[in-house]
Amino acid sequence: MANKSPRKSRTRERGNSGSASKVIRFSATLLRPASPASPASPRNPRSSWTFLTLPKQASAKLPSRGQVSVEGTLNGAAIRATLQPDGQGGHWLKVDLTMQEAARAEAGDIVTLEIAPVSPDQEPEPDVPADLRKALAATPPGTGGKPGARDVWADITPVARRDFIYWITSAKQAETRARRITNACDMLAKGKRRPCCFDRSGMYGKSMSCPVALDPEADDE
Repeated sequence: MANKSPRKSRTRERGNSGSASKVIRFSATLLRPASPASPASPRNPRSSWTFLTLPKQASAKLPSRGQVSVEGTLNGAAIRATLQPDGQGGHWLKVDLTMQEAARAEAGDIVTLEIAPVSPDQEPEPDVPADLRKALAATPPGTGGKPGARDVWADITPVARRDFIYWITSAKQAETRARRITNACDMLAKGKRRPCCFDRSGMYGKSMSCPVALDPEADDE
């Protein structure tokens, strides 16, 4: 009887490796944002963080057009991060200074990544803005066996909490943000577990986008 082909054996081994088939591999260039979200310092005259955009083929393999938490490696260094939607069906990744140093990379370098979406029970807890936390603390408790806004907030998933937070923080004006916080507390008090009419991909509301990259020539000045 003929021996089994090496190709079939390797396929079987990969199948036993669990999440190996979910790993997404790609390369991308680290870009410096033209408008940094945080002020520059004398030590870092330009923004200390960089970002990269995922190739369309890599982004298409992700389970959502919205935010996706992943784990893997950046130039071989372990990372755990949340990819952001670019509003066009793709994703981008903010690479802070700590990640850059671990990867031994800086703006302009081409880096290699191997990432895979984390399982639902491994989703990281989002940072709750102070104004939302204060508003939730001020909501009345549930009555008659009906949960209050705080109870529902505590019971929903980290992804749902992240959606509420992203919807609130994507407001461009302080008045809009305050109104969304009030509406979020009202929705939670009514038992709603997701913000109504929130487009997680940003493809329709255009509330999410990828940073604009700094011109490489300007970065050299």
